[in-house]
Amino acid sequence: MKNRLTQHNGKWYMPVLMILFSLSIFALLFHNVQQKELNLHEGQVASETIRANKTVENKYETREKQRIAEEAVVPEYNYDDNLKSAQINMINQLFDLVNKVNKEDKKLSVDEKIAKLKKKFEDISSDHFASYQKLPESFYQQLFSLSHNELENARKVSTALVDKYMSMHIRTNTLANTKQQALRELDQLQIPKNEHVIDEALINNGLVVNEISNSKKTEELREKAKQSVAPVMIYQGEIIVREGSPIDAKAMEKLKALGLTNKSTTLFPLEALILTIVFQVILILYTAKQMSSLTKRKRFILFYVMMMLISIVVMKFLQLFQGEGSIYIPYLFPAAFMPLVLNIFINRRTAVMAVIFQAIFAMFAFYHSIGTSTLLMIIITYVLTGLLATLVKRKRIAQQIFPSFLWLIAYPVIFQVILMIYQGMDFTSRETWLTLLCVVIGCGLSFLLTMGMHPYIELILTDDSSIVLNELSNPNQPLLKRLLEEAPGTYHHSMMVANLSANAVAEIGGRSMATRVGCYYHDIGKVKHANFFVENLPAGAENPHKFLLPEDSRQIIFGHITDGIKMLQDAHMPQSIIDICAQHHGTTLMRYFYVTAKERDDSVTEEEYRYPGPKPQTKEAAVVSIADSSEAAVRAMGQPSSQQIADFVHNLINNRIEDGQFDECDITMKELRIVEKSIVNGLCSTFHSRIQYPELKKDDHN
Repeated sequence: MKNRLTQHNGKWYMPVLMILFSLSIFALLFHNVQQKELNLHEGQVASETIRANKTVENKYETREKQRIAEEAVVPEYNYDDNLKSAQINMINQLFDLVNKVNKEDKKLSVDEKIAKLKKKFEDISSDHFASYQKLPESFYQQLFSLSHNELENARKVSTALVDKYMSMHIRTNTLANTKQQALRELDQLQIPKNEHVIDEALINNGLVVNEISNSKKTEELREKAKQSVAPVMIYQGEIIVREGSPIDAKAMEKLKALGLTNKSTTLFPLEALILTIVFQVILILYTAKQMSSLTKRKRFILFYVMMMLISIVVMKFLQLFQGEGSIYIPYLFPAAFMPLVLNIFINRRTAVMAVIFQAIFAMFAFYHSIGTSTLLMIIITYVLTGLLATLVKRKRIAQQIFPSFLWLIAYPVIFQVILMIYQGMDFTSRETWLTLLCVVIGCGLSFLLTMGMHPYIELILTDDSSIVLNELSNPNQPLLKRLLEEAPGTYHHSMMVANLSANAVAEIGGRSMATRVGCYYHDIGKVKHANFFVENLPAGAENPHKFLLPEDSRQIIFGHITDGIKMLQDAHMPQSIIDICAQHHGTTLMRYFYVTAKERDDSVTEEEYRYPGPKPQTKEAAVVSIADSSEAAVRAMGQPSSQQIADFVHNLINNRIEDGQFDECDITMKELRIVEKSIVNGLCSTFHSRIQYPELKKDDHN
């Protein structure tokens, strides 16, 4: 009957267990996080899907984006509006100089006039001089062949066209096109050929670039555009190249950035896994140290280790079936199961710790999805589901089916739908509905597994599981059979107390089944001296205590407690049953024998005639103590009225309160009144007054 997880003694196995636990987790998850050595080259066909092993900047892509951003910058130009006036002045000045030369001496030859004109160029600005120098000798010869009117017409046409086109923004790359437009317009004027030659030369010479590139400003804009480009990142878990696809230049650059093109490997994931395991072991030991007894520490450590290993094995199993086309498989994991059973059987703090580490180990179990939204959603789902499980009341799921259904299935599914909407998932997609179905199945498994396995987990963790209690309640159980055969009155009394106590405990939310079975065995010690207890005496038999001294009777009565504890311990009974046997009289006074002894010897003290105790430590033991005394006393009343029963039970409870018998248990005054009402109703239904039916007198003639 002993606790299956705490049968072994010795301190040596705890460190060994922690080492085995750590090695087991590491062995299960090592394959998932180890970095394979790769030797890749461009053009090679990938033999498997390669994912990024870390998050780094893709410097090649970043540089490409920066180059594109720089090229997209429109160059800055400065427009010089003064150039138009300068060029027109240059043309006008030329015609003025030609006219001046013509007026000075009309008898000069053309060559002499050209020479004289060029002599005058020495007195003009260097800019104009440079422009005039570009004009060919034939231009000047033609120029001096024109009459005054023809010169003025040429001046008018050339200056007009230069004025028009110099008003435009002319850049180096548009100068030739601008000149062509001006010359086409000149052709359309249909001017004489000799004038046309002059105008054409002046337009070609007069149209210049008037919008100069501002290289400094342009460079500033390009630098600004370059700086505004966000770094291109390669995120951990991102697919670099799929299985069966050739490795192109871009993929190769990414692989180089990740350091996957050589045989080197990163140890960061393995280091993180080891540190996580070590940290968990520290927290387990720290939490265990805060527990009150060695038994509780052992139970906590062993059960936590077992549950965590089972969880990791299940996650590992699901990971084997997860693929790019079946990313919903991890949602089948019953994430609420481990936190729920730890919450029910250990405590809520342990359950929350399990939620955290279960989610962390999920990151390693599904490591190949790391850096993707898939893993993020899996972790969020596991954490939400696990935390909601810790909010379930710490009692059997079968006793709270609807609230448990809400916390374990309904609420997690609603949260999952909200997450799907946040992600923008398409609810017409098959994958979306498969994901939601897997979430429902995973939550349903947590609910059903906890409800179905509760008795078996209880059997492993406790010595008074429902399976054990059902076995002990069988009348053929050796101790019960012996009680029935050797002390039938005590057996019947125990059954009555069991009914009264179990009903009362159920009404205050206690352990009804454990209380009932505890009552079956609470007076088992009476079998040692069965005939010294009044309920076992045959009708009309003398009470043997009349022939004993009070101190001898005291030892026999006290003996049924100590003898009972010894018998139950020898039979390896659950501790809760032994506790009820030890505590059902508390430290109450054996009043009858105390008064008798006091009459014989005034020096006798109450302490000598008080039960050894301890006082009731639990609600269940307190209720049993009330029901035991009430049933025995009411039975001795004969045919009590309902009021007599109610008054007796009420006074009994008040006396026990005044005597401090309930000071060491957590039963409240409100619960005591509920217990009082339940026991009174039970006793009244059993010991109610019956109608006395008159007997028929015999007919004298018969």
